Amino acid sequence: QVRLAESGGGLVQPGGSLRLSCAASGSIFSMYNMGWYRQAPGKQRELVATITGGGTTNYADSVKGRFTISRDNPKNTVYLQMNSLKPEDTAVYYCKAERVDRRTTYAYWGQGTQVTVSS
Repeated sequence: QVRLAESGGGLVQPGGSLRLSCAASGSIFSMYNMGWYRQAPGKQRELVATITGGGTTNYADSVKGRFTISRDNPKNTVYLQMNSLKPEDTAVYYCKAERVDRRTTYAYWGQGTQVTVSS
C-alpha cells in the first residue's frame, strides 16, 4: 500500500513556473515507477511524465522541453518542474505510483492538485 500526497499547485500566469511535489509513504519508494498525469475539464486523464526507480524519464510531446520530472528516493518524493506554462496546461495534476510483481500490477493515485494558467 502506498499513500501519495501532491502539493505545489496554484494559479500562475502564462510563461510562469511551478514545481509540484508528490510525497509517498507506506512502502519502498524506490521500487515504484512514478508518474505525473493530468486531467482538464471535459477531457480524459493523460500522461505528462514518468520516471523509473532508476531514473529513466519519459515525457508527453506536449511538455517536452518545458517540464522536468525528478525523484529523491531518500525523501520518498517525486517532483514535476513546470516552466513556460501555457493556458492549455491548466488541469488537475495527479501523481501515480506503479510496480509490477509477478505479473500483478500495483498502482496508486494521489488526490490531485489544481494547476491554473491564466492571466
